Amino acid sequence: MLDLFPIVVLLPLLGFLHNGLLKDKIPHRFAGAIGTLAVFIPFLITLGAFNEFNPMERTAPQLVSVFDWIVIGNFKSSFGYQIDQLSLYMTLIITGIGSLIHLYSMGYMKGNKGYNRFFAYLNLFIFCMLNLVLSDNLVLTFLGWEGVGLASYLLIGFDYDKVSSAEAGMKAFILNRIGDVGFILGTGFLFWLGGSLEYVTLQTNLSEHSNLSEYANIIALFFFIAAMGKSAQIPLYVWLPDAMAGPTPVSALIHAATMVTAGVFLIVRLNFVFYLAPETSFFIACIGALTALFAATIGILQNDIKKILAYSTVSQLGFMFLAMGSMSYVAGLFHLMTHAFFKALLFLGAGSVIHALHHEQNIKHMGKLFGKIKITSITFLLGTLAIAGFFPFSGFFSKDLILEKAYTYGAYGSILWTMGVVAAFFTSFYMFRLVFVVFFGKDNTESHHKIHESPWTMTLPLMILAIGAVFVGFLQTPHFFLHIDTLERYFAPVLTSGYQLAIGKGTLAKHIELSHNIEFSLAMFSVIIASIGFLLAYFLYQRNQNPILEEHTGFRKILFHKYYIDEIYEILFVKPFVFVSKTIAYYFDTKILDRFFIGIGGSFGVIANGLRRLQSGFIGDYALYVVFGTFCILAYLLTRGV
Repeated sequence: MLDLFPIVVLLPLLGFLHNGLLKDKIPHRFAGAIGTLAVFIPFLITLGAFNEFNPMERTAPQLVSVFDWIVIGNFKSSFGYQIDQLSLYMTLIITGIGSLIHLYSMGYMKGNKGYNRFFAYLNLFIFCMLNLVLSDNLVLTFLGWEGVGLASYLLIGFDYDKVSSAEAGMKAFILNRIGDVGFILGTGFLFWLGGSLEYVTLQTNLSEHSNLSEYANIIALFFFIAAMGKSAQIPLYVWLPDAMAGPTPVSALIHAATMVTAGVFLIVRLNFVFYLAPETSFFIACIGALTALFAATIGILQNDIKKILAYSTVSQLGFMFLAMGSMSYVAGLFHLMTHAFFKALLFLGAGSVIHALHHEQNIKHMGKLFGKIKITSITFLLGTLAIAGFFPFSGFFSKDLILEKAYTYGAYGSILWTMGVVAAFFTSFYMFRLVFVVFFGKDNTESHHKIHESPWTMTLPLMILAIGAVFVGFLQTPHFFLHIDTLERYFAPVLTSGYQLAIGKGTLAKHIELSHNIEFSLAMFSVIIASIGFLLAYFLYQRNQNPILEEHTGFRKILFHKYYIDEIYEILFVKPFVFVSKTIAYYFDTKILDRFFIGIGGSFGVIANGLRRLQSGFIGDYALYVVFGTFCILAYLLTRGV
């Protein structure tokens, strides 16, 4: 299977080309089947490669070179793939979750006139993301990095005839380009220091570089700026909630398995740099904790079911970056996986609710759906218990591990832990607010007729994802409960060299060792906090159908309007840019450049008009020109002779 691994990347590309080029000639059902198989078959191949690679025992990656891509002097970049524990882990998540989302889309998008185009875009998204996580060099990673940006633009703006969708796609595209500047600068620095952009060669060369520690913080900062854009961290997070303009399966794919996880992956892939950058890592932890708390507070009063989940994604990504900054890469990757399951489940469950209510997204127009769409309701509730961090659901184990590592991270660990715990409380509160209002609250669906469960193509992925949301947390458990360390042992070969390099250069941040009793106390406290969030939501939204929190006055108004961040950006950045474009740039373009080039054209016109008079068409004039010319020549010759 390892020899066939390039097929994993090739099949989604072929699916994209097939459905894209033949979108007007093939039936919808056929396009959906091709698009789904183009992702599911790579999942099966990856499973086979996983078993053949034997990641629990193998330490060295397997490199698969397809062909040389760029060769300039001593610089060479190829289409090559690096198969190791990290790339296999990410590929399984992308193709596994991705194939379920493709299957779900076959039912959700039924009847949409852009059905075939939609599946072409989905396959393109998967192809680009696979290149991003499987590449053996930074140039190919950047190709995938830009590719997912393009695919997200196409999918978010899928309904391009709607102004809101087109603007949301453009917003995502532009904000990600800002982050890409950091990627380019970081890549340049690494090539300058390491003489290569292949990860294996870079790791070897940088380990021998005596001054690497001096540059590690700035390089890590550049790549974190790139991650801010892709993974929606403060201040570049504002594109992600607007990405809800795309169809719901797009939201699930972006939020759970592909684009937003790219920043987390990039940091882990370059862990040998980030281990040497304690100052930048601390900054990352602070931004992650702040993003987790900030986005969680916004989710409290949102009424669009997809927007609530969008802000929960921003918040959960904050937890992942809290782990990345705490140099707890296993904890961050663990939460990436558990989040992929329960967030895909929640988004697809929201899509099933929207489907049942004929595209209604306002939770105030829902209610008492539990008995009407039971599969959706039960699976959504399981996803909510997971994201809220209730024991023994998957979110409990991954979030608890992040909070524990944050608590032990240096002098400010307790502050980071506190911010994470408060964010966890708000997460539990707004998610159960959503559950109580939509599934158990007052029935506000009178205007909707024929509320029915979704077809099997939509409910089957929900059930599979629900199983994952419940059980995948048992891959890594704390000392006081089973003490399973599967993921820690699994990722050890990927992280060991960077860890040893940091020890050798004396830059590794120290973690405080916790006793089992303290570890147990921290875990129980987070469960208590989640329970308080649940109880508060129950009393406000189940027992009391008209909670005071819904009155948008004072600070609640600020929360409802998302701290007016979009409006602030509009004033600080958008309007000045538009002003410059319409005044200075416009004046320079029309008054200087246009007049300069128009003047050149006009001068040639004047010359042409003058010369045109010589071509009168009269033979007498031409004879006169000949005589005059002959006279001039003779005069010249006679004058020269003198």
